[in-house]
Amino acid sequence: MLKEAKSVLIIIIIVVITIVFACNINITLETTSTAKLLPIYSVNTDKKAISISFDAAWGAEHTEKILDILDEYNIKTTFFLVGFWIDKYPDMVTEINNRGHEIGSHSENHLHMNSLSSSKIEKELTSVEKKLDIITGKKPILFRPPFGEYNDNLIDTCSNLDYYVIQWDVDSLDWKDITSEKIANRVIKKVEPGSIVLFHNNAQYVEEYLPVILEKLTSEGYEIIPISELIYKDNFYIDHTGKQFKKN
Repeated sequence: MLKEAKSVLIIIIIVVITIVFACNINITLETTSTAKLLPIYSVNTDKKAISISFDAAWGAEHTEKILDILDEYNIKTTFFLVGFWIDKYPDMVTEINNRGHEIGSHSENHLHMNSLSSSKIEKELTSVEKKLDIITGKKPILFRPPFGEYNDNLIDTCSNLDYYVIQWDVDSLDWKDITSEKIANRVIKKVEPGSIVLFHNNAQYVEEYLPVILEKLTSEGYEIIPISELIYKDNFYIDHTGKQFKKN
């Protein structure tokens, strides 16, 4: 009788373990299949390298001075341009390109693109492509969504069009009404290897804080490179924080 009870207990334990194991598999599969797609916020790297970027949608009065400051420190960076900005300042687009900086797309009309259909997203991207091709002869491979808004459809559509979707892990907050000193301190404090920093080309104090930030970061041994040189182009994955890792 005791042996029979033990046998029944063992069978029950095996059944319970089997059920739990099966449930764990289902939970894992469900989590994997429904995981939200993410853009690249930063990059996991052993090098002390970062990227800084400038979004350009409104105005251009500070842009040439930004280019002069970058030349002074021999730094190349990435500018994300909106289509209507390209229309208004084609000479400045030429200047950015001629000085060796990378140009990414920031959409044609600076819309809330996470609310658009795939066909409308594609139209926003291809319109900018055509304009940049006429001016620079180059097709952008980087896209930064306006307002930092995205969803799975946006990232899927961009990927199908051979774009890397780029966010940032360090927001300078230069669009807010804060002092140049606060902006500089914020960026310097938050930067780490693999960071992508967000600036705006027409921020009020950009000519003041940019040299301070570049001076400090370069003195600390940081190499500042365009985003396309920082990110991995293939054989990578992005974790839940948006950090890009190279697969082993």
